[in-house]
Amino acid sequence: MPALTPQLALRLLVLGLGVVLVQVSAVSQITILGTNADLTPLVVAFVGLLCGSVLGATFGFVAGLFVDMALLQTLGLSSLVYIACGYGAGRLRELRDPAHTLTPIAVGAAATAVAGLGFSVIQFLLGVDAPVSWLLVRDILVTVAVNTIIALPVYSVVRRLLMPLLPDDPRRRRRRAYTTGGLSPISRA
Repeated sequence: MPALTPQLALRLLVLGLGVVLVQVSAVSQITILGTNADLTPLVVAFVGLLCGSVLGATFGFVAGLFVDMALLQTLGLSSLVYIACGYGAGRLRELRDPAHTLTPIAVGAAATAVAGLGFSVIQFLLGVDAPVSWLLVRDILVTVAVNTIIALPVYSVVRRLLMPLLPDDPRRRRRRAYTTGGLSPISRA
C-alpha cells in the first residue's frame, strides 16, 4: 500500500471533487437509451485498483459524501456503496496483481454493477416508495454497458493523475527484469 503523502491526498481530493462536479453538471445531462453514464463508481474503483484497498475505501467514502451533498440525498448512502467498490478493487490489486490490459474494463463493469445493485437494495431497505420493475434491471444493465465502454479512457485519466505520486510496485519491478533482457538460468549456454 502506498503511503498517503500530502501531495497524493490533495490530488485525490481534487479528483473526487472534480469527478462529482463533472458527473452532476455534465454527464448526468447526456442520456443513452434512457439512462446515463456514472463516472463515480469507475473512478472509485480505479483509485482502489491503483492505490490499494484502504485508500480505495477512503476515497469511496469521501466521493460518496460529495455525491450525497451535491444531490441533496440521504447522507452516507452513496458512501456506503462506494466504500465497497473501492475496497473490492483494492483487494483485487493486493491479492491478484492484475496486470492485464483489460482489467480496468472488468473492474469498471463490476464496480458499476455493485453500485447499481447496492443503491437499489439500500433504497428498498430504507422504504423509499419506488416501483421495483424490469425497468430498474434494464437501467442497471444499460449503465453497466455504457460504463464498460468508457472504462478504459477513464482509467487512463485516473492513472495519469495518480501514477507520478505512487511508488513502483516491487512485484512488477521484479518481473520486468526477465522481460527486458535479464539473464535467465535457462538461457545460459
